[in-house]
Amino acid sequence: MNKIKVGIIGGTGYTGVELLRLLVGHPQVELTLITSRSQASKPVSDLFPSLRGFTDLKFSQSDTANYSNCDVVFSATPNGIAMQHARNLLAQGVRLIDLAADFRIKDIAEWEQWYGMQHACPELVATAVYGLPELNRDAIVSANIIANPGCYPTATILGFLPLVRAGLVDTNSLICLLYTSPSP
Repeated sequence: MNKIKVGIIGGTGYTGVELLRLLVGHPQVELTLITSRSQASKPVSDLFPSLRGFTDLKFSQSDTANYSNCDVVFSATPNGIAMQHARNLLAQGVRLIDLAADFRIKDIAEWEQWYGMQHACPELVATAVYGLPELNRDAIVSANIIANPGCYPTATILGFLPLVRAGLVDTNSLICLLYTSPSP
C-alpha cells in the first residue's frame, strides 16, 4: 500500500508539534515536508529530540517550500495563514487541511467581521468541506480543502446531533451555554 505523503505548515507551534508527533509514527503516512519560519534549515530532531530516529527532515521555509511532493498538507498555523497558501497548494494538486479557521465560515462578510481581516481567497471558501466526519464523512473523502472544526463547535455539534437527527429538538431554538470553571 502506498503511503500518504504529508506536509505540515507550521511544525513548531503547539498544534503542529502534536500533529507531527501523531503522524511520524502512523503506518500509512510518509512525512515529506515540515515548515517553520523561525527554524528553517534546522533538523526537526534537533528541536524535538524525542523524534530522533523517526524523521530526518529539516524544517523548510513555508513561502519557498516545494509542496508538489505532498498528497495533503496540514496548516497548523494561526488564522489567516492557510488562506495564503491555498491557491498554490491546489494548483499543485495538493489537498489542504486547515486546522485554524480560514475556511470554516461560508459567509465571507461574517468571517471577516469575526476574524478582523480580509479573506485572501474567498472564492475557495465555497469549495471547503467542514471536516467533522460525523456530519460530512462522504464529502471529506473528495474535498480539496477541509476546514477542521474547532473544539467548542465540535463538542456542541456532537452533543446536539443525536437529538436533531431523532427530531427531538426544534433547531430554531437551540442554545448552547459554555461554562468554564473560575480560575484558582
